[in-house]
Amino acid sequence: MIEIKHRRTGEVIEVVDADTLVGADLRDMRLDGADFRGADLSGANLEFSDLNQADLSEAKLHGTLLFRVHLNGADLHGADLTGARMGSEHPSRAANLSSANMSHAILRGVDLRNAEVRNTNLQGVDLSGADLRGADFSNSNLCHVVARKALFIRTNLRETNLCGADLRDCHLNDANLVKASMHDADLSSVTDGGFTVINLANMEGADLSRANLRNVSAQETNMRNANLTDADLTNAVLGGAILRRADVTNANFQGVELASVTMEFANFSKARNAVIPNYKKNLR
Repeated sequence: MIEIKHRRTGEVIEVVDADTLVGADLRDMRLDGADFRGADLSGANLEFSDLNQADLSEAKLHGTLLFRVHLNGADLHGADLTGARMGSEHPSRAANLSSANMSHAILRGVDLRNAEVRNTNLQGVDLSGADLRGADFSNSNLCHVVARKALFIRTNLRETNLCGADLRDCHLNDANLVKASMHDADLSSVTDGGFTVINLANMEGADLSRANLRNVSAQETNMRNANLTDADLTNAVLGGAILRRADVTNANFQGVELASVTMEFANFSKARNAVIPNYKKNLR
């Protein structure tokens, strides 16, 4: 018999008829504010449960089922959610992690499709290989995340903090990165000949200063008013991209074909290695 207590009051809020929480059936329980610090919940089924404000710091949640779970304001600092299933192709079945603290958690290979992760602290999180398609991370802190080979397709990253993020070999197709802070982010590849894909992404007003964009595929990507100061775009594919009014001071365009790029009122006179077609007008 296991008693689950409230993190602050110590009150028993649920009793589980089991000797361990590994693989436990915890579906549809009211676990708001529960104390699961350091607990092993690997393989447990928490579908439909309320875990708002719960303390899951340093908990082990390997392969845990978290469909339709409410984790608003929960503390998941340092938790290991490798392979956890929180997302779904149906938004109504995805987890809600808004305003949670997930700093330095391990989320390798996690399924977060269509999940709500707004205003959440994900600083230093490992999202390598995670499926984040359609998730809403707006206004969240993803500074220094490691997200190699993660899927951010159609993900809402509006006004997120992705400073220093490792986004190598990611797929950010059609992602919303309006006004995102991506300075010092790495969007290159871990292998020779590899590349990150940001085709059709909306990066209007984003801060990409000092970002590594070598070999990136950014076809039809909107970088209007973006800050690309000191960015490295060596051999980037920018077919149909929009750089109107972008700040490209000291940005490296070595090997970049600019024929189909919208460049009006961008300061290409201050860019490096840019071969500008003579028919381009209204450049600064």
